[in-house]
Amino acid sequence: MSYDLNTQQIKRINIAEAPRVVAVIQARVGSTRLRAKVLRDLGGMPVLAWVLRAARAAQGINEVVIATSDSPDDDLIEDFADEYGVRVIRGSEDDVLSRFLLAARMTNADAIVRLTADCPLLDPQVISQVVSIWRQDQAVDYVSTTQQRSLPRGLDVELVRSSALLKADERTEPHHRAHVTSAVYEEGSPFVRGSLTFTPTYNHFRVTLDTDEDAQLLDAVVAHIGTEIPSWRGILHVLEENPDIVALNAHIEQKPLTAG
Repeated sequence: MSYDLNTQQIKRINIAEAPRVVAVIQARVGSTRLRAKVLRDLGGMPVLAWVLRAARAAQGINEVVIATSDSPDDDLIEDFADEYGVRVIRGSEDDVLSRFLLAARMTNADAIVRLTADCPLLDPQVISQVVSIWRQDQAVDYVSTTQQRSLPRGLDVELVRSSALLKADERTEPHHRAHVTSAVYEEGSPFVRGSLTFTPTYNHFRVTLDTDEDAQLLDAVVAHIGTEIPSWRGILHVLEENPDIVALNAHIEQKPLTAG
């Protein structure tokens, strides 16, 4: 199923009287391609601060937390959380799924919005739309922009019911432990899934942060759009009008799911 929602539909939900939705930002210092990328400066503030700001601006979310590992390296993430006044939850470095389950338990979440800290250009309106889909049909186990990807990679939003995440915890394959939700959306999955898509599609663009080339592109985009909370339409305008910017990371290939 796919949806398109407007602002009026989003605002109808009174979250004080509704199930609890918590946005969990997945963040760590270690990275195989670009170490400490989530704390890298982007337009005068850390990449992670961009993600936190987008999550806080989204509608329909009761709380925003950061989930990081218990590795001493990630004390830097906890320092960030203290500075920005956000709760941090620490757990296994390698078993990211267990970290999200811990976050769900500690926040009493009925559903989790999974955001990754290497996506600084997230649009709060897209986050709000994904949350609104689930709030209007809570029988859905999983809603995302990624199953039928139509936006650039890096504008990804996922919502998963805590009960579905608990069921996914029965899976032991390393890639399912690393990718948190993959057991829910894999082919043949019994879970009820919804998808937010847009037309035309723009899934050939890449605005996530995983390599030096990605960092160069993000710097160039921010030089055009400024440091206000971005909109996906504004980002696309820059990319479509500036093929030289798109070329900066056009050759970067996303790691396969099974690579962890």
